[in-house]
Order: sequence, then structure tokens, then C-alpha cells
Amino acid sequence: MPSGPETVEVDFVTPRHLAGGGDPAWITVPLHRACGWSYGDDPLMPRVLLTSPDQKTLLRLEPDPDDHWWALHQAAGPNHPAWYASFGARTPVEVIATVLDTLTDPDPPNDAPSDPFEPLRQTGWAPTTQDNGYASPDGTLYVQRLGSAEEPGAWFATATLGPARPVWQAAFATTAPARLVAAFTSALADPKPVARIDGRRGLPTRDPSVISLRTTDALAVFVAGALEDRVRALAARNNTTPPVPVSSRRAPPRPGHRP
Repeated sequence: MPSGPETVEVDFVTPRHLAGGGDPAWITVPLHRACGWSYGDDPLMPRVLLTSPDQKTLLRLEPDPDDHWWALHQAAGPNHPAWYASFGARTPVEVIATVLDTLTDPDPPNDAPSDPFEPLRQTGWAPTTQDNGYASPDGTLYVQRLGSAEEPGAWFATATLGPARPVWQAAFATTAPARLVAAFTSALADPKPVARIDGRRGLPTRDPSVISLRTTDALAVFVAGALEDRVRALAARNNTTPPVPVSSRRAPPRPGHRP
């Protein structure tokens, strides 16, 4: 008898900052195919480099057990200083992607938040009493800006399951555009779950008192098409025509993959 449509098991995880890193292709493929970033890799090194069309911005993905896996560097220009941002391995790709989508937006909205703390305040995060920071309602995520109002410093976000159980950390330089940091905090504050395929292996915890996990079967064709939908949406926004689909073209390699 013919079998029915193929399905895959999908986990929907909240809070999203404890969902694990996810698939790096969610970031790398749209940057290349919809935004025109060029890529390079070394088949002997688990490393991916993506460069913006103007050669001013570099995204580096390099697994490093002692440092952040994702690093974003912007060169100085006539109207802005150089800046950087970095993200740990378990930072959800959906959150990092929001930063890159904001960076590459050719027509950013006028009403986009510019105060990175504002999305946190609007979703019930509490200010900390010891320093300039906000903590998530469940206490597992903390966003802080170093320095003072007179001399502001770098931004840090830290996900943790306890004093000795860090999950991931992200950082933005003092000079990073506020709209990018605000896009990052907006994504962190988003209550919607993120989807993971076979994601329980990448979860930092399965404690039901900390995360909510809803599992469902979904058609494999729809799951596989999510990345293509994202590429098409970004290409339309950027008024570009994406190349042939990922399935028939060599995409930017994933860390640890040798072509």
C-alpha cells in the first residue's frame, strides 16, 4: 500500500532563549542568497565567513569552545565608527537572524524601537537593583549595559540556569547601532516558541519547570520549505531575485562540514 505524506517530529520550545542554537543555515543561506553576501570557507577548518556586498561587514562562524561562535564586525565609515557583536553557540539562530535582518533592511521602519530596554519593559522584565540591567520574568536571562548614563559601555545578554550553569552569552560593542541591539532584545522578548527538529538533543535543559515543550508531527515538505520561504521574503524586501533553491545549489557550508 502507498504510504501517506512523510512527517517529521517538531518541538516548539519556550522560552526561546533556552531552545538551543538551531540550524545556522537560517542565517547563512538568506544572507548569501537574498542579501548578496559572498562566502568563503576552508575545507580543513570548521569555519564560515560571509562578507557584505560593500565589503564593510563580516560575519564569522567558527566553533570555539572558549569563545563566542558567531562574530559580526562592521568597519568604520564616514558616518559611523567600527563596531562588533558576538553570540555564543547556543544563542538561538532566530534571535541572531533578527539582528542580521535589521542590519540588511534597505528601508528600516521609522517606528522601530531605539531603546534596547523598551521591548523588555513592555513584556514584564524587571530592572535589577545592582546595575543597569533587566532580568526576564523567569530569571534565566539577563540583559545589561555596562558603564553609566554619562559614559555608556557595551551591552551583554546572558542566559543561565544558575550561578554555575551558563547557557550562552551575547555582546554588542559600545558603538553598535542601538537599532540592532533593540532588534536583538525584541527577539529575546518575543513570547512565541521556536521550532526545533529533533531539538531535544540541543536543549540545555528539559526541566518542565523551566521550559515548555510542545511536540507535533508536521509535513516534511512544509518544514523543509520554511527556509525557502524566508529566502523569498528577504529577497522581495531587498528587491533581489534569489538564485536557484538551496536543494539544487551548493549553499554556505555548516560548521564541521567538509564539502
